[in-house]
Amino acid sequence: MTTPGAPRGNQPNLLQGSAAGASFYDLVGGHETFVKLVDTFYEGVADDPLLRPMYPEEDLGPARHRLTMFLEQYWGGPGTYSAERGHPRLRMRHVPFKVNPEARDRWLHHMRAGVDALGLAPVYEATLWDYLERAAHSLVNTFDG
Repeated sequence: MTTPGAPRGNQPNLLQGSAAGASFYDLVGGHETFVKLVDTFYEGVADDPLLRPMYPEEDLGPARHRLTMFLEQYWGGPGTYSAERGHPRLRMRHVPFKVNPEARDRWLHHMRAGVDALGLAPVYEATLWDYLERAAHSLVNTFDG
């Protein structure tokens, strides 16, 4: 089983026929899709009193860039994340932050808005959402309020 933050090779083929062999990244629209997902997500985070303090940079631009690169690489797009930052090590990178169930749920709330904004086919939406939920749950590192 692959861990939520581990880079993956070929994603499962979700289509038969002419799209056989295409990555999930390509099937859902590539770079523009992931930019829209991440931009919509960070629009919510920008005004969230629980999550916004977890982003130390005044400008959320660098965080947007990192998340976009990570998601693109995970889903079969360019390997820019690893080239720039190394292995994702998501749990390790989130240790400095208090990720409790409330923070997880707020993160999922804003990510849900991003997924909904994409208007993906149901199979792609379900695949993406399943991963995001698993990743969010795996990053909980405290149950303190």
